Amino acid sequence: MRYRSGWLSLLLLFSPTLLAGSVEIVFTELRQVGDEWQPTVTLRHADTGWDHYADAWRVVTRDGTVLSHRTLYHPHVEEQPFTRSGPGFALPEGATKQVIVEAHDTVHGWSAKRLEIDMTQATGPRWKTRDAR
Repeated sequence: MRYRSGWLSLLLLFSPTLLAGSVEIVFTELRQVGDEWQPTVTLRHADTGWDHYADAWRVVTRDGTVLSHRTLYHPHVEEQPFTRSGPGFALPEGATKQVIVEAHDTVHGWSAKRLEIDMTQATGPRWKTRDAR
């Protein structure tokens, strides 16, 4: 019985952090305005408070060049999923028109679940692009 209660105590101690898991990218919109793209990203994460929350997202090229980065300065415990826009970006000269959206949380770091976007297409699974001109 002592063995089970030890595991139970350990589970209860770490359960809020473990249950929150890594951050999920629910949807991304890239809106073209002139030569720039304005990203808007919707994330879902079981934020538990200041100890574990989704704290950033970014748009990167296939080679890892960061095009846009948004820091999230506080937990969104009561607002899930939540959507935030970030700084606009221009694609580097000669870059492919494929970008990757990544999300970060304070415990797990950058999520292995990334969202790849083909900017030559209007829509894809969990993303869309549009021309605002």
